[in-house]
Amino acid sequence: MTTHGRFEPVFCTIVPPHVLDRLARHADPVLAGPARRTLQRDAFERTHRGLTTVIGAPGVAPRAGAEAGKPHRTIYDARHGTDLPGRKVRREGDEPGKDATVNRAHAGLGATFELFLTAFRRDSIDGAGLPLDATVHYDREYNNAFWNGEQMVFGDGDGEIFLDFTIPVDVIGHELAHGVTQHTANLTYYGQPGALNESVSDVFGSLIKQYTLGQSAAEADWLIGAGLLAERVTGVALRSMKAPGTAYDDDVLGKDPQPATMDDYVRTGRDNGGVHINSGIPNHAFYLLATALGGNAWEKAGQVWYDVLAGGELAQDAQFADFAALTVAAARERFGEGDDLDAVAKAWEQVGVPTS
Repeated sequence: MTTHGRFEPVFCTIVPPHVLDRLARHADPVLAGPARRTLQRDAFERTHRGLTTVIGAPGVAPRAGAEAGKPHRTIYDARHGTDLPGRKVRREGDEPGKDATVNRAHAGLGATFELFLTAFRRDSIDGAGLPLDATVHYDREYNNAFWNGEQMVFGDGDGEIFLDFTIPVDVIGHELAHGVTQHTANLTYYGQPGALNESVSDVFGSLIKQYTLGQSAAEADWLIGAGLLAERVTGVALRSMKAPGTAYDDDVLGKDPQPATMDDYVRTGRDNGGVHINSGIPNHAFYLLATALGGNAWEKAGQVWYDVLAGGELAQDAQFADFAALTVAAARERFGEGDDLDAVAKAWEQVGVPTS
């Protein structure tokens, strides 16, 4: 169960609504059509998730033969439909097949499971061996991937702006990390707590990529969704933790709107109060801390973030300053006084978030 009472699972997508909104207004129907259909499908799924939350979602039963500390993955194929979960195409233990998308989804679920188990001693996203389900080939030209509170879903992209959403492992990790947040702090998906929710997913998504590639904090690119944008797009990823606001600058997508510090905090009622935009601020704080501490980011900085997320003290409506103060407390508990603790406070100071 969550540390804050009943679950309030939310519908979380990797591509922000403001990106799809801009695409949907484009004069070229080849670009606008898939974006409009994606927005419509997202709206339907978001409403469905809200209704499921009200009436209660069925629990996910442990699988027969499931072993503690081992992943229990199942991949389904929607065959370009929207009925979930779809046709079962790969079970745990099956050999890779001919469908690269299925294989990438299976591997990404495994990489996420391995990082949380190895680095944080967490058995799946709920800490109790929750089976990991994913559906691929969802809808036609669907420009998103999402966690719906129960499973992962991946679109194939339109091929013009977005490619297959299973390509970047950090996209898979990002969405599954929403499940971890759902089962721990259960952060409200609006305003600053919503931006923290998104940022936590970016942090762990990036850590999963770094762990999979064997990269140190200094070696990592700190991009979210690298490899997802099609060749025609002027950009490298959806977001940059190293330099928020620089991931793309494109005549179709516009310019990446993420701020790096509180000086440029965006106040808006769209996107649940800018959850995908203002997440750049805590993202950048984590990047600054991880690179200051050096080594593998999941070994120090990641431990501090996980301690706060799963520690039971983080309120559902936590603001940036609340989260920052808890990271300082967690670092003091883990490292004691010294340079490592000072680095935590300095990282938040650099992005303009007070820690006390």
